[in-house]
Amino acid sequence: MLQQHCAMVLISLAISIVLGLIIGYLITYNKTIAEIVLYIASVFMTIPSLALFSFLAPLLGLNMKPVIVGLVIYTLLPIIRNTYVGLTNISPALIDSARGMGLTSMKINLKVRFPLALPVVFAGIRTSVVMGIGIGAIAAYVGEGGLGVYIFQGINRANIYMILSSAILIAALTIVVDKLFQIFQKLCEKHVS
Repeated sequence: MLQQHCAMVLISLAISIVLGLIIGYLITYNKTIAEIVLYIASVFMTIPSLALFSFLAPLLGLNMKPVIVGLVIYTLLPIIRNTYVGLTNISPALIDSARGMGLTSMKINLKVRFPLALPVVFAGIRTSVVMGIGIGAIAAYVGEGGLGVYIFQGINRANIYMILSSAILIAALTIVVDKLFQIFQKLCEKHVS
């Protein structure tokens, strides 16, 4: 169960991180499009997870697909928003200085903008990781398994210990993974500085 849960969350987060970074970067070039994209992403976050999985399951089948799509939808907003905020809040004077030193737009992005935005971007990724692990428990509803199975079985059997043990395991997994991402963030920040 733990392995299934981790697999679902890791696959969906890998997709979310790639999409979120690309979308967050692209919308920095147009404020109107940025507002529309961020609004749409926040609307998706308002859909109750059980309702979203219930809607996706008949369309994509009772397997890992609706879980991954649902988790990607839920975990995109913090990554997009933090990438956008991190990249747009860099002082224009720094960008002008880099341009004055002869750096191309690509080098400005790689050597100035992204390194300076890294703490904010990582905050969005870590938020998405925590959300993904928690919401992943709903995957049991669409028959995919994961740690949520014990929660649903505990509810059906009125067994508080099954519910509690699964909830504690999900919380522990969240704390461990968040700590690992924190360590990875520090390593990345040391590398780019």
